[in-house]
Amino acid sequence: MSDHLSGTRAVADPAIDLTDLYAFPSPSRPGRLVLVLDVFPSAWPGALFSDAASYRFRVRPVSVPMGHSGALFDVGADEFALTCTFSAPAGPDEDGRSAQRGTCVLPSGASVSFLVNDERGGEGDDVRCYAGLRLDPFFMDVAKEVETRASGRLAFVPQGTNPLEGNDVLTFVAELDAARVFGPAAGSVFAVAAETVTLGPYPVRLERLGRPEVKNILMSENGVDTANKIVDLRDLYNEEDPFRLGPTYLDAYRSRLNANLGFFDGLDGKLDWTAQPDGTHPLTELLLADFLVVDAAKPYAEDSYFEIEWALLEGREYTTCGGRSLNDDVIDTLYTLIVNAGHGPRVSDGVDGTVPALREFPYLAPANPYPPEQAATIPKAPANR
Repeated sequence: MSDHLSGTRAVADPAIDLTDLYAFPSPSRPGRLVLVLDVFPSAWPGALFSDAASYRFRVRPVSVPMGHSGALFDVGADEFALTCTFSAPAGPDEDGRSAQRGTCVLPSGASVSFLVNDERGGEGDDVRCYAGLRLDPFFMDVAKEVETRASGRLAFVPQGTNPLEGNDVLTFVAELDAARVFGPAAGSVFAVAAETVTLGPYPVRLERLGRPEVKNILMSENGVDTANKIVDLRDLYNEEDPFRLGPTYLDAYRSRLNANLGFFDGLDGKLDWTAQPDGTHPLTELLLADFLVVDAAKPYAEDSYFEIEWALLEGREYTTCGGRSLNDDVIDTLYTLIVNAGHGPRVSDGVDGTVPALREFPYLAPANPYPPEQAATIPKAPANR
């Protein structure tokens, strides 16, 4: 699952468990950038945001070097944060449910207030905000993905099963005029990350999220990383600054990615990526720069996830907005990237989204009032096959 249940801390407190991050130009309001973070896997009606944590988007201008295949993004030092906090629950109301209010502090220091689950949201300083219970937009055949890693062969079938079908999440949506909110000097291409941190003068990072499936798939323990077979790297990784990995565990992350990327490359029986003599995989450093890259000046595109990164790898100009839309089939894109590098047919997990996202604010489809009763599981493959 994208980032659902990505470590023991996330499992212990679903209200701070980031499940997905999206960044895309609005399909209905050209010139507006939409940022979405989801938390609380398998949320039920009445689920609440934590009143002891902050939920925030971190955005930095980024430039894409052209003509240098494999070069890394140049991420600027300026940062724009949109930080949302929630009140303690009040109520219950006449329906027996507790209510929360949200407050989003903007880069300018101004704030936008709104009532949770009010579709009208709140608006101020060219930013519109919404928070509440919506349908989980992520889709994936989790069982077959886990079987793939356990068996060492592609186990996907043409008609897969999405165990998240009908599940809800809590979402925080911000729609903004990037040029006005970030300033024209920031350009139009941005690196976007999300995180949850504790409240108070010394915030502690609880979860961080950039691209989907970095922790649960790419950094999973598949029995091929000889440097570390004991420690679950996900909790350590969740503590890292999205734009500046600390030196303490950096070699462990690199070792895990180098080993796993070689493992995934061989799932179709042939190797499409050429590792450096020291074992460094061509994707490792790019994936360690773990944030979405989106061009807010490009028109909305539904399937442009990782297109800007692909262009960077190939030393060409990108053609789409990049980022990640709510309907994008990112599992197919990811598995095609890591298994055949785009040299063969698209690798599909056999699952497509069945309830498309809205094209207007607040963009996520309405919540399922009767979500299925199921116990979500942590997607892990056994270390010893």
